[in-house]
Amino acid sequence: MRWHWTLGLLCMTGCASLSRGLDGDPLDTEPIPTVERVYLVPLDEAMFVARRLLEEQRLDVFENNTTHELYSQSWEIGVNVRGNRTFERYLVRPEAVGPRQSIVRIFRLQYREADDAVEEQVPEPGSQRANDHYYNHFREVFAHEKFEGIPQMEGFKLRRGFRDLPQERKLLMRLEMVPSLELVGGKASIPVRDVKVAGWTPEASDAAPRCGDPVQGVDALLTPGGTVLVADPMGTRELPDAAARMLCDATAKKLPVALALSVPSVDQSALDEYVTSAGTDADLERLLVLSDFFRRVDQDGRSSAGVIHLLEAARRLRAQGHAVSVVAFDSKGAAGNAREAEMAANLLAFRQEHPDAWMLVLAGDVHVRTGGVGWDSKFEPMGHRLAAALPSSSVRALDVGFARGAHFACRFNVWQQVDCDVHGINPSAEARQEPDSPRKVALFDAPGDTGFHGRLYLGTLSPSLPVLQRTSKPVAQQQAPAKPAAPAP
Repeated sequence: MRWHWTLGLLCMTGCASLSRGLDGDPLDTEPIPTVERVYLVPLDEAMFVARRLLEEQRLDVFENNTTHELYSQSWEIGVNVRGNRTFERYLVRPEAVGPRQSIVRIFRLQYREADDAVEEQVPEPGSQRANDHYYNHFREVFAHEKFEGIPQMEGFKLRRGFRDLPQERKLLMRLEMVPSLELVGGKASIPVRDVKVAGWTPEASDAAPRCGDPVQGVDALLTPGGTVLVADPMGTRELPDAAARMLCDATAKKLPVALALSVPSVDQSALDEYVTSAGTDADLERLLVLSDFFRRVDQDGRSSAGVIHLLEAARRLRAQGHAVSVVAFDSKGAAGNAREAEMAANLLAFRQEHPDAWMLVLAGDVHVRTGGVGWDSKFEPMGHRLAAALPSSSVRALDVGFARGAHFACRFNVWQQVDCDVHGINPSAEARQEPDSPRKVALFDAPGDTGFHGRLYLGTLSPSLPVLQRTSKPVAQQQAPAKPAAPAP
């Protein structure tokens, strides 16, 4: 599940067993990785987060100035007789892969009093872990590490070191399972010059849309007057591709179709002009000239090339004689409940004029929930407002499931600055999809507290960049961070 927040830019303790971390978390439930995780963040940011992770567990952390490895203070495992004590500490090893790519390995080093031999990453013979498939398999996946030059403990021998998956899981959550920002308002100053859209090829104005692979299980949602709300992770290729296929399937059933995009409603005339055009390069350039939304200096993934391809799919379906409309339903500058109310009002106005249309709505997952949110009892998502105003059986909200990948999005970095770039994205345990499995819709027996009726599985996510981008990008670390406006749902 992904969370999206809105940033207004109008102005702009205990002892640990061998299988638990210091905070008592059980072994990681995520499948054991078969390759090293490469985080799409600069190494200094990843190590900053790793240090904070350990410090939050009340551990003092120091750095090796030569290797830049981090070491925590040590702690005793259990309560043992003097002369036979065991202590552990964390070791964090960094590795830079690229300017925005890094590997961070977290080890637990074990020291034993009165041990003569030093073993590295080998379970104690006869111990429970010697027959533990979880750890044995993990050792086979990765090469043995050499623990040379690490801090020693007087009177103790380094017995072994092993990867600590629960801690690495927490680091993964901090780096790849964080809220994305929707940038409301802001300047629109990117010039339109020789627009180049990835995968865009000139074709005849009546060319058939590329519908792509089927989305299994979608037929149950394709009903006259139905409204399907989909949580958009933003800035991916996969969600727009799946949405295009759903539009194709709906028109094949002879349904009038509406594609609702999280674009400010003031751009409605620009979208209307494009979907009724011949779809030439000049038509695309005119859309980008007319729409401030696609020319914002800071873009958050809602104006990606994938969205343009989806808009083109809708245009081609319309050119083939199908009843296809595009709805721009977002607000220009409102936030919080005011924004949710405006978005819902725009969609309800369209629904009142087109009661039989099948409408596909793409927005952040907080917006499309037909239930509430746990952090604010007064916040009423757009999806909840729609479900209250329309027949309940006609509104369905879908969360997204996927395999770990990447997307283009805006987030706060560790210096609390807005960073719009390609970021890693990892699903929650319940939304995890096996790699290379087909995309599909899986409906739940009943909606949960958040009001999702099912999940749209998209596969491994890949980034889709904005159509227009600044020629140069400031480096956040080179300037003092400005205090951002408080994010509001």
